[in-house]
Amino acid sequence: MRGARRVRRRHLREPRAPTRDRPAGGRPRDAVPQELPPVKTPATVDPAPPGDLHPTHVWYTSYGSNTDLARLACYLRGGRPAGAVREQPGCRDPGMPARSLPAELPGALYFATESQVWGGGRAFYDPRASGRVLARAHLVSAAQFSDIAAQEMYRAPGEPLDLAEVLTRGRATLGQGRYETLVHAGRVDGLPLLTFTAPWRMDDVEHTPPSPAYLRCLVSGLLSADAWSPETITAYVAACPGAYGHWPADAVAGVVRDCRAGGPARTRHAG
Repeated sequence: MRGARRVRRRHLREPRAPTRDRPAGGRPRDAVPQELPPVKTPATVDPAPPGDLHPTHVWYTSYGSNTDLARLACYLRGGRPAGAVREQPGCRDPGMPARSLPAELPGALYFATESQVWGGGRAFYDPRASGRVLARAHLVSAAQFSDIAAQEMYRAPGEPLDLAEVLTRGRATLGQGRYETLVHAGRVDGLPLLTFTAPWRMDDVEHTPPSPAYLRCLVSGLLSADAWSPETITAYVAACPGAYGHWPADAVAGVVRDCRAGGPARTRHAG
């Protein structure tokens, strides 16, 4: 990203040379079918800028483990999800989202770095890459979004975020850490879609395969959205850089089957 400070060198890698099977951009050719029709239509995203720079409520748009409501509950109520090693303190307001909608964002999902919570790679969003990202938009208060973001940034919840910059410019970099870049992806029902990601681009970092527990949360959340078929989710996840080559389609399909058979993994909540 021009104008931003460089990512620490230990995260950087030389871009891969394009090949016939893997073109520039890191996503393999023909790994995802050209048409992946959803079971239900995801929310219609209005790209227009927001009218209110200080909204009381926003759509927190998750593309990783927080697509799963049981996992998101740990950030809201406090607790530790199954398969994770870190306890989350929770939000000042522990209420669950008023609504959760499936959404599709322009860009690409990839896995990179090493999670202290799960082991393996974390999910990141590159809004400037080609493709689409399957996500869930959770309707929460602006204060809850601030507290969720703080926990993702390994900060203590409690300080409100000033959303004016991200809502005005579409992007706001609060630091050079993993999830310290806010992104405004549009509006649904007049309220902004907000998420967070890394400041670097998808091809600026080494890709890292996600752990089984982390992948299960992501798959479970996408299935629960009831907007995409199991085959669509399998093809989508298996093709994401970081998962591709380490999580083949048949292995991802096994995770999908397990989630459909057993539901989300149990989560231990604080209190």
